[in-house]
Amino acid sequence: MKNLINLNKILLGLTAVGCLTAIAAPSAQAQPAYGSYVGAGASFGFTSGNSSAGESSRTSGLIAARYKFLEFPVSVRTQILIGNSTAVVPTVSFDVPLNFDTDVYIGAGVALSNTVDTTPVGNRNSFVIQPGIDYTVPNSNLVLFGNVIFAFDAYRNSPGTSATSLQTGLGLRF
Repeated sequence: MKNLINLNKILLGLTAVGCLTAIAAPSAQAQPAYGSYVGAGASFGFTSGNSSAGESSRTSGLIAARYKFLEFPVSVRTQILIGNSTAVVPTVSFDVPLNFDTDVYIGAGVALSNTVDTTPVGNRNSFVIQPGIDYTVPNSNLVLFGNVIFAFDAYRNSPGTSATSLQTGLGLRF
């Protein structure tokens, strides 16, 4: 019992020292890659739905936009995939700065792609998850961006089949 009381005192002392150290030490956080941007690039679909129904993977042009809220680690993003058909993918993302020039993020939203022809994110409106990265080119207003869109239940003629696409491009900060 005496050893248990001594162990509790030691743990309490270590906890107090740890708390004081955390309060007294300046925070060391990476600064976010500031700036909203508009950009262009390409989208590459990796999955297909029912190929006999014409639901094959597609490659499309891409217009991307990001609006960054400077006070919070949150951005609103929209990607427009333009090809034989068009899909619009608005998402809200949680951004994590790795250093002054680089953010990684995870976003959630919808793919608005209710068309007959297939897009890189399918041909049906669906829920999406979007992990990605933004890299600001030093001493410029250019941003290199890349992300993957996972669209769930994304094909009309293939219930339950998800679509996966890769987007990459170059943006201009504003």
